Amino acid sequence: MTDEARAFVPGHITGFFSAHPNEDDPTKAGSRGAGLTLTDGVDVTVRPSDEPRVTLNDEYVSVESVETVLRTLDAQVAVEAETVLPLGAGFGVSGAMALGAALATNRVLDRKLSENELVTIAHGAEVQAGTGLGDVVAQARGGIPIRLEPGGPQHNLLDAIPARARVEYLNLGQLSTAEVLSSDTDQLSAAGKQALSRVVKEPTLPSFIFASRRFAREAELLTPEVRRVIEDVLDVGGQASMAMLGETVFALGTGLSDAGYDASVCGTHPAGAMLK
Repeated sequence: MTDEARAFVPGHITGFFSAHPNEDDPTKAGSRGAGLTLTDGVDVTVRPSDEPRVTLNDEYVSVESVETVLRTLDAQVAVEAETVLPLGAGFGVSGAMALGAALATNRVLDRKLSENELVTIAHGAEVQAGTGLGDVVAQARGGIPIRLEPGGPQHNLLDAIPARARVEYLNLGQLSTAEVLSSDTDQLSAAGKQALSRVVKEPTLPSFIFASRRFAREAELLTPEVRRVIEDVLDVGGQASMAMLGETVFALGTGLSDAGYDASVCGTHPAGAMLK
């Protein structure tokens, strides 16, 4: 046992996905799709504590995925997370907190679990919470991952677009991931399968952003304000789409800035989640 352990987990923007639930085993449930991991992410610090608690940016929070991870690891710890990313806006913050908590708790309590075991625990916790289907496995890998099969590490199959990019993003509000995932996802998943087919045939950033934008439209997830911002970026020759699932527009390069928006700037993260 150590006094403290710290982990960094990159943020994750999903461009498109298809949902693949599994009522019997949450570690087999998940999504197919593709996204960007971000240099803007979540720093997680874990310390042994007689009073377990979870904080985000110094405020007490209840994050079901983190609580499930701690129960699974039988951990009496305090989890402190810090991030510049907004919660519930399509950046995978809850998944990042779950994965960071798993990695750091394993180290601080000397649980001796492997990386795949910890990713599986965090992924299953995220699925059970209804807050994501593919963020955790993508965040564990880093880069620009393509999720070819759903589920945790024992079940999924990952590839990636071999590129790096400057990323701009503009958050306009929140969407409920749980609400979308608990509704009829047939139309969404059909659009996601078409988008994945395109990117697998042409694994490039232009193909990814085009497929993402088409998915957002065909899945009928675009809000009027998100649509307007995306059109503004296209009008100045940029490329943009909507983060899944959040009322957030992301663009490659300087698309949002060129369109006159005061956007946050980061880059794709070359590596996955890591202990610090």
